[in-house]
Amino acid sequence: MTDSLTGSGTAVSAVLLATTPGGRLGCREGTLLDRLTGQLTTLRVREVQVLTSDGGLAADLRGVAKLARVAVGPVALVPGDLVAHTEALAMLLEHPARDTRALVAAESAVGPTRPPLRVQGGRISAAGSSFHTVPEANAAFAGVVQVGEADLGALADVAEELAELAESGRLGAVTPAEAADLLLVGLVRSGARVRPAALGPLHSTRATAQTSADAAIERLAEVDEDEVRLDRAVKSDDGFFASYCVSPLTRRLIKPAHALRLTPNAVTGISIALAGLAAIWFSAGGRGALVAGAVLFYLSFALDCLDGQLARYTRGFTPLGAWADGMADRLKEYAVYVGLAYGYLATHASGGGNPDGIWFLAVAAMILQSVRHSIHFSYAGSVWDAGQVGALWAGPVRSLQEPAAAGHGARPRQGLLRIAQRVRHGSAVHWLRRIIALPIGERTALIAVTAALSDARVTFVALLGWGGVAALYQLAGRMVRSAE
Repeated sequence: MTDSLTGSGTAVSAVLLATTPGGRLGCREGTLLDRLTGQLTTLRVREVQVLTSDGGLAADLRGVAKLARVAVGPVALVPGDLVAHTEALAMLLEHPARDTRALVAAESAVGPTRPPLRVQGGRISAAGSSFHTVPEANAAFAGVVQVGEADLGALADVAEELAELAESGRLGAVTPAEAADLLLVGLVRSGARVRPAALGPLHSTRATAQTSADAAIERLAEVDEDEVRLDRAVKSDDGFFASYCVSPLTRRLIKPAHALRLTPNAVTGISIALAGLAAIWFSAGGRGALVAGAVLFYLSFALDCLDGQLARYTRGFTPLGAWADGMADRLKEYAVYVGLAYGYLATHASGGGNPDGIWFLAVAAMILQSVRHSIHFSYAGSVWDAGQVGALWAGPVRSLQEPAAAGHGARPRQGLLRIAQRVRHGSAVHWLRRIIALPIGERTALIAVTAALSDARVTFVALLGWGGVAALYQLAGRMVRSAE
């Protein structure tokens, strides 16, 4: 049987696996289970189902299957003995994608209550339990998994299959405390795309005794959750210019913007307006106008970074906002191209209507950028389609009877791609690769600096030269990924 706590909030429901003994351990809020219920209420979870069956692991798994069959929207599976930062739970429950994700800790955290995982290519390719092993593990499961609506059928099937295996003793000496671990194993082996949500400095620990529960709660105070939230709002995989010349400024603006109740879409609108002003100043063509346009274009890009950071901080992502932000980037950049070309025409009137082929250069720059974006987005769509096809050919649920994970999950990448992935984040080689790709931050800097110090023709020639190299680099990378 289950106890149900219903309220209004997010589209996510939560299942508290309360039969784990640790859920009855004491804390300031009463029990660990009471503490978790309070955290889920704070996160405005729509409904909390507390499994109260005393029938052991099989009964718990059948309870999960029953709930998965009737659930509307994502379902989060949370062990009742969990001690975690609210921000750690929010990474799953408030993520706008509402897809299937699991909390993941560093490989060094693997232990009895943190089974091993292999994370590869932005997904969990293998998961373990006390019965299932994971070769080449590089992460640990931190206890919580959210199952997206599209995977609820798979969750129900996996839970029922596991219940039968547990009753027949074919899973060895597994305990009710391993319900979440086993369900994650089943989801991964069924072909569900489970994305990792890295804990980073946050804590998520399962308590096995009162002393470990007290210690885990004390550790929570060591981390400033709001600072972690601010840090996570800033993209860790941005370009060099955005990371070092923009984000240090915009990070300080996130909380003031939130206090002013500015929405990400409102910030995007202001960014577009500044880019429009930059294009107008560029169209004047004089040195002072070019410098003013360069400054306005930099500020426009800074706000373009801020809108994404604000969206991540407030978790206010919307499909419309994402689409508008992407379209705004192209609109602003191309408007600046037109402004620069008009400005060059205004200061080179003796060259006729197309001095030095400035309009040809502007159009060529637009076409090159359009081709580059087409390569990027068409490849991303192809990867998604391939993933969907791969899920259809994934191994059946009966593989849960196999103790070893060999043969399950994606094959480790070899060759050039694996070498590239081992490049340490933040190293000189890492940043060189990012710079060569000419992301929007580097393009903004290139446009602003060349326009302010020289003229539009130099700007377009630089964009075409560097952009051509970036397109070849991008295409080569896609080919290597496809081949491996």
